[in-house]
Amino acid sequence: MPITLTKTTPDDLQFLYQIQLDQDANHMAAFTSESGTHFNLYFEKYSRHLADPEINMWTIKIEQRIVGSVAKFVIEGDAGITYWIDKEFWGQGIATDALMQLLQHESLRPIYGYVAFDNSGSQRVLEKCGFRKVGSDRGFARARKAEIEEFIYRLD
Repeated sequence: MPITLTKTTPDDLQFLYQIQLDQDANHMAAFTSESGTHFNLYFEKYSRHLADPEINMWTIKIEQRIVGSVAKFVIEGDAGITYWIDKEFWGQGIATDALMQLLQHESLRPIYGYVAFDNSGSQRVLEKCGFRKVGSDRGFARARKAEIEEFIYRLD
């Protein structure tokens, strides 16, 4: 099923907010933001992101239906990627296709992906897109209310 990426707009944020509330998705992502559970905080944060030239946010669509998001961001000088897919569409290759398309728009390398140690789906997405595991770290996973291991992937 072909996907398209469109630049994320403020109108997209309402739906993107709703899909990121899913508890299973939060558990898998593990390292979630406090703003995720409060619409006003979420909208303020992501509205700022839309205006930030270091953040490149895209909405993932199938036949004009929003099914997720993918973005490049910069933190402490390093480029990173993030994506979120509506749980209804998990396991269909959408995250992989979206990330591959994002990487065509982004020439900044290296670029990093971070994933919870037990999120094998996201690990496969990164590997299919050419990322290689280069390390790990431990951090507090808000969605799990515990410190867990996080794998670090890099694409050169």
